[in-house]
Formats: sequence, structure tokens, C-alpha cells
Amino acid sequence: QVQLVESGGGSVQTGGSLRLSCAVSGYTYRNRYMAWFRQAPGNERACVAVFISYNGATWYTASVKGRFTISRDSAKNTLDLQMNDLKPEDTSLYYCAANDGVPSATIDNSTTYVYWGQGTQVTVSS
Repeated sequence: QVQLVESGGGSVQTGGSLRLSCAVSGYTYRNRYMAWFRQAPGNERACVAVFISYNGATWYTASVKGRFTISRDSAKNTLDLQMNDLKPEDTSLYYCAANDGVPSATIDNSTTYVYWGQGTQVTVSS
């Protein structure tokens, strides 16, 4: 059973930076995709970034390309999200997620992921 626990959220001003970390336990080779999603009140949960474990490739949603970096630290068993040049529209509850086996949907679809953390709040003020 995979368990995910996020940390690192907080409040920053526009242009600031935050680093989110997701502590991963129970990880196996079946967890091919690991991702960060975010959800603001009244909005659907949306994929921000994906790390593909078997080849190290990454995917980002267009609005965060060049500003966010997803990475996996195998030694520490964490999935990290470095967020730079933050904007008010980045304000959301951020979730860490992991899939199990071959996905039945695209890697940015929330239905691909079966393991979820509890979320960490990021607030960016103008």
C-alpha cells in the first residue's frame, strides 16, 4: 500500500518560491507515474506535473512550464515540486498522487491515479 504525505505549502507573495515535498512509502515498480495535482475552490482537480518513474521523463501543464520543476529523490523517497515565480492563480490545494500498473487514461487525468496524499495549501498574494 502506497502512502503519500505532502509538506512545504505556505503563503508567499507574487514572484516568490516554494518547494513542495511528498514523502512516499510502499513505493513499488508498479507506480510508474507520480504527479502533482492542484484544486482551487469551485474548480476541478487539475494535473500540474508528472514524473515518469521508469525513464525519468516529465510532463508539465502549459501554465507552469519554465516555472515549476518536478523531481524524484530516490534516496529520500520523496517526490518534490519546486515552484518559482509564483502567481496568484497558482493558489490551490496541492496533492501528490501515484498510479498503480498500466494506466487506463492519460497521465494528466486524475482517474489514472489511485493513491493520493491529503494535500498542502499554497497561497500566493498579489
